[in-house]
Amino acid sequence: MESGLYVVATPIGNLDDISRRALATLAAVDLIAAEDTRHSQRLLQHYSIATPLVAYHDHSDERPVRRILAVLAGGGSVALVSDAGTPLVSDPGYRLVRAVQDEGHSVRPLPGACAAIAALSASGLPTDRFLFEGFLPARAGARGNRLEQLAGETATLVFYEAPHRLGESLASMARYFGGDREAVLAREVTKAFETIRRDSLAGLLAFVDADSNQSRGEIVLLVAGRRATEQEISRELADLLQRLARELPVKTAAALVAEWSGVRKKLLYDYLVAHREPQAPG
Repeated sequence: MESGLYVVATPIGNLDDISRRALATLAAVDLIAAEDTRHSQRLLQHYSIATPLVAYHDHSDERPVRRILAVLAGGGSVALVSDAGTPLVSDPGYRLVRAVQDEGHSVRPLPGACAAIAALSASGLPTDRFLFEGFLPARAGARGNRLEQLAGETATLVFYEAPHRLGESLASMARYFGGDREAVLAREVTKAFETIRRDSLAGLLAFVDADSNQSRGEIVLLVAGRRATEQEISRELADLLQRLARELPVKTAAALVAEWSGVRKKLLYDYLVAHREPQAPG
């Protein structure tokens, strides 16, 4: 196969969620750089793949990077995998990608499973705009500061969370976003005990408090963005909407202003429908 670094997505739970191209690549490369070699070895054994492994993770020194670059310099190929899902999503792989690119080698992505996207697709929350936040800070003060910064965000928010911090994080979100903000708990996605539950933040907190099993496994938390109210459409934005709507269809005017301002298109459209000035005859 062609020399280069192959960024390979692996299953997040169900081992059948891997592409034929990914399996062929993992079998054909000269070396696999894995976040946890013991974890990845189970996947390789399941598919009878015997490619050598090297550990590459957040605490790696330069030795695995030098080994990988040496393989590439000799015309070989390397696959990068994480413990589960798509590498570089909430893991340190970007440093290796940069090092490989800086040496003039190619980097090829092999798309596949991603816990954040899988959870978002089944959440029932808006997907036209979303913000992936990864893991919140572990300390309560830093976590609160970050949530306070996000409280006004109108895009759907996507978080990863450790099981033992799930209750604390839901309580903090309810405090800074409001307990009635809609949210989704997506736990153990694609696994035997998969849970996808949409409720208010207060409702999810009560659900988790009542069932200790919900604080186990791999967790994605999704929170609806702040719903803008009519009062949040400033006079300047309203004036711009009205001017555009004199020359353009309502839907087009709303879409243009939404792209420029970040305010949800539906809110702007509804505002125009309710407040649009009558067009001059002729």
